[in-house]
Amino acid sequence: MTEENDKYGKELDLAVRIVHMACSLCQKVQKSLLSAASRQVLAKDDDSPVTVADWSVQATVSWLLSEFLEGQSVSIVAEEDVQTLSKSDAASLLAAVVNTVNECLAEAPKYGLQQPKKALKTSQIIEAISRCNSTGGPTGRHWVLDPVDGTLGFVRGDQYAVALALIEDGKLVLGVLGCPNYPMKKEFLNYNHQRDQTMPKTPPSSDIWQKGCVMYARRGSGRTWMQPLIHGDTKFEWPNSATPVQASPVDDPSLATFCEPVEKANSNHLFTAGLANSIGLKNQPMRIHSMVKYAAIARGDAEVFIKFARSGYKEKIWDHAAGVVIVEEAGGVVTDAGGRPLDFSRGLKSGVLYGNLMMFLRQSIPERAYSEKDADVLLVSLTIDSRRVC
Repeated sequence: MTEENDKYGKELDLAVRIVHMACSLCQKVQKSLLSAASRQVLAKDDDSPVTVADWSVQATVSWLLSEFLEGQSVSIVAEEDVQTLSKSDAASLLAAVVNTVNECLAEAPKYGLQQPKKALKTSQIIEAISRCNSTGGPTGRHWVLDPVDGTLGFVRGDQYAVALALIEDGKLVLGVLGCPNYPMKKEFLNYNHQRDQTMPKTPPSSDIWQKGCVMYARRGSGRTWMQPLIHGDTKFEWPNSATPVQASPVDDPSLATFCEPVEKANSNHLFTAGLANSIGLKNQPMRIHSMVKYAAIARGDAEVFIKFARSGYKEKIWDHAAGVVIVEEAGGVVTDAGGRPLDFSRGLKSGVLYGNLMMFLRQSIPERAYSEKDADVLLVSLTIDSRRVC
């Protein structure tokens, strides 16, 4: 464990271990989903996919936080609810979630945590998922969880992330980002521009290949760390071969690589292309599912993350909280289009991203590339030696 006098040290240590467990859970579920025998993928009301892993991770994280932060009032803001699981025709789905959660918790000692004395009952797992109903706010402590960010990438066998952050009195204080399919070394990353796939290459040898990583940072530390996922019978021991990561030193936009979402449903690729051209970004975009984009920026695999949300799409705090503190402590800057820090103090429906691009980009972006409705914006730009890339 970290030093007791290290503020948030206990919480960070626990969060890292929990995210490692969640990543292991996701790897097993993804393997099952990609097999011909199992395709338990459902669509939510907004048509986004949800799987056994989403509910299972949320239940696992909720139970562990509540158990190991005993005595604290644990407030959790998370994406999933139990409405689908509570339907009469969802018995087999609920049973799969219960089984997945208990299998994961049984491995808790491997990560230095205590497992339940006996398997959790269905009612306990439903309660754990339901407990994540906080709306956050400007006061108190609130954990923010995205159990499987990038579920579309997850079901395709591509990139996804498990994201856990802690907000205190409206300010981000720590973030942990698990990226089970993102290799420890950039040279083992195989990006296919035509298919927008970011897949790991075949490892040249087992001793230097480490598939999957966990990144984490604590506010004010000035450091972002990366650990390899553990595999097989290996036990997690702090600091688990952690190495510091830093944002890219590239400060020439013509040499920079920028990230953007894969999904066209919530991102305006045409608008992004116009901006990229106007500020001198010449490389093809690196389109990656999920908050793995934040990991790519923090580690220096790319220099800029640009996102223009389509009209009607609203960002949620769980889509960004963990990634923001990780990028910032690695030397990056995260702002909205107006240069303002993202505001996480207004809770679940805060609309953490604001800004009308027309007000200051009208002269550089072709008018046909945008609409007045394109108001929700996320612009992540990096500052190296006090020089902003964009």
